[in-house]
Amino acid sequence: MTAADGPLNPADEILDIVDEQDRVVGRAPRGEAYARGLRHRCSFILARDAEDRIFVHRRTPTKLVFPSFHDMFVGGVVGAGESYDEAALREAEEELGVSGLPQPRFLFKFLFTDADGNSWWSAVYEVRCTLPVRPQVEEVAWYDFLPEAELDRRLAEGEWTPDGLAAYRRLKEYRATGE
Repeated sequence: MTAADGPLNPADEILDIVDEQDRVVGRAPRGEAYARGLRHRCSFILARDAEDRIFVHRRTPTKLVFPSFHDMFVGGVVGAGESYDEAALREAEEELGVSGLPQPRFLFKFLFTDADGNSWWSAVYEVRCTLPVRPQVEEVAWYDFLPEAELDRRLAEGEWTPDGLAAYRRLKEYRATGE
């Protein structure tokens, strides 16, 4: 499929498949990687505004993974041959609907495993977004910038992406311990 054929179906996006040490061992379309539980890479970017509030959103019902769940990270899969850093900037700009963001700052990486035993490497970043956001309507059904205390209070309400919750908890531990 070429750009002239129209937008690429997200399920057709080619991903690097990686092992337990995050080494590339193959490639597969995203839909196949999800269906077969193949380990891949994702970037998670915590976006803060000028007032230090966190961008929180509800995913659209058409998302391949965790449709209609809330999340405190923007981000997504790392494409084949793409670095975590490249994916972090691309995903943050796409989902926030901005251009000209500074490069998100890498914080740490961990291997997330879901309740079904599927896993993906998750690189966690942070970025300051002082630009007016226009979130991607295909990705974001609702959004707001919330103070961290308000976000923490809301975690007991609604459905949150399990990988986002895991990344957020690890981020809080990272900040508390510096590692």
